[in-house]
Amino acid sequence: MRDPYEILGLDPGAGNAEVKAAYRKLAKQLHPDAQRDSAAHHARFQEVTAAYNQLKDEAGRRRFEAERLAAAAARRRRAFEETGATGNASRDPQSDDLFSELFEGIRSAGKRVFRARGEDRTYRLTVTFLEAANGDTKRVRLTEGKAFDVVIPAGIETGRQIRLKGQGGEGHGGAEPGDALVSVEVEPHPFFERKGQDIHLVLPVTLPEAVLGAKVEVPTVSGPVSLSIPSGSNTGTRLRLKGRGLRNEAAGTTGDQYVTLSLTLPEESDSALRDFAAGWAGGLKHNPRKGFSAS
Repeated sequence: MRDPYEILGLDPGAGNAEVKAAYRKLAKQLHPDAQRDSAAHHARFQEVTAAYNQLKDEAGRRRFEAERLAAAAARRRRAFEETGATGNASRDPQSDDLFSELFEGIRSAGKRVFRARGEDRTYRLTVTFLEAANGDTKRVRLTEGKAFDVVIPAGIETGRQIRLKGQGGEGHGGAEPGDALVSVEVEPHPFFERKGQDIHLVLPVTLPEAVLGAKVEVPTVSGPVSLSIPSGSNTGTRLRLKGRGLRNEAAGTTGDQYVTLSLTLPEESDSALRDFAAGWAGGLKHNPRKGFSAS
């Protein structure tokens, strides 16, 4: 991943307020609702969000700097092993200065002890659709037998990682341990579908509800609400429940829920309905397939 400061258009050392302001500006420009047909904008939105998650607080910024320094130290150590362990006495003495930060100068039996941060370890956590939508706290058991409560942020998506500071591999030479990276996988829901911050739902309705209109109860990720169905609705009619989608706390935005109606007749045969349909002159004359041709 590129430097998160560069992604957000900030100078290194920017504070909380600057990071948040930069992210909000970019998030509004790149949000999928504003760029529905652009895969490039969607990828850029995800990159900006990941960068914000790295820098959104002081602890995250310190962690990023530590990871950057650890990566640089690892590269220098590899270079030292490749070039410095050849036994070449004519090696430039400046190389000692270059690699001195990799060692603490601790001596054990006449040897210098290498100091390096522990490795990060990755774990998987499966959550339900509603747990991901509304946020929750889940108990995670690591391979070493340790168990931790992991806070699931509201609106989290499959693939997002939650970092547990200091719960990774043991450090070397007294250095700090690595982190545990918990990769989240969200289970599908029987009838909710997520698209960005919006929730989509297909709602079965009866013939009287579609023809005459009605108020019906509709499930949302935050609980049931009342929805007015206009008279004369049809299969495919789409209604919006504003603000009933997923919330992005960092961007300060909330999605909507879209309800698509599906006219559903009773499963049991109804002679009165058949008689009505057979004698309904307007219905018999109506041709919904007019112009419906592949040619």
